[in-house]
This record gives sequence, C-alpha cells and structure tokens, in this order.
Amino acid sequence: MQRQHITLSEPDRDYLQAQLSKGALKVRKHKRMQALLYLDEGKTYQQVAKLLSVQYITVSAWAKSYTELGLLFLEDKARSGRPIKFEGTDRAKVTALACSEAPDGHSSWSLRLLADRLVELQLVEEISYSTVNLILKK
Repeated sequence: MQRQHITLSEPDRDYLQAQLSKGALKVRKHKRMQALLYLDEGKTYQQVAKLLSVQYITVSAWAKSYTELGLLFLEDKARSGRPIKFEGTDRAKVTALACSEAPDGHSSWSLRLLADRLVELQLVEEISYSTVNLILKK
C-alpha cells in the first residue's frame, strides 16, 4: 500500500464531506478540501495533483498547512494591497462639499474645483479630481 500523507480526524472528514456536498464553494477552497479527502484515502501527492490539475508542490503545501493549522488553512489569507487612503470621514467631507453651494462665479462644482477646494480648506492633505469622481460615484 502507498504511504498515506495525512490522516483526517472523524469530525474533520465529516465537515469536509458535508461542505463538498453543498456545492457552493470557491474553487480554491473546494480543491483544498478535495485534496485533503484524497490524501486521507491514501492517494499520493502526485495522484492528487493530477486529479485536481494543480502542481505537486501545491498539494504538499496544503498537506503541511493542514498538519500545522488544521481546517483553518482552508480560508484564504488576507491579500496584500494598497491601504485605503480616504476613510469614511474623508469621503463624507467630499460628499458634503459637493452638495454645498457652488462658489461665486460657478453654476456648479466641477471635479477639479472640488479637489482644489478640499485641499485649500485642509479637509484632506491631497486629492486628485479623479479620486473625487470615484468617491462621488459611490
């Protein structure tokens, strides 16, 4: 018999089977769950990788993560990205200014005029007119 790479506990196995039977999962999570069940059945990393159309090293990493974290590894980790520059209060200031009376000599606010006024009033440190547009779109 081939070497079994992981052994699932009974509650873990039941949980995985129940989740897979529901059918409404993200593909990444579904593949991870299926890989655990295949490994528990005694399939090798190579066989599981071929069945799930992933790399051998991926299956190995999943098995290692399961042994370290248990079922918590199924959830995607937070992805890095640029932090939000304008919080809710800054967005509210932009909206409030846009809803106010337009300055003298103008019939309505333009995006560039709003951006300039926000910086002038020191409501925000800096902002582009395209960012003002995105904020007002929402």
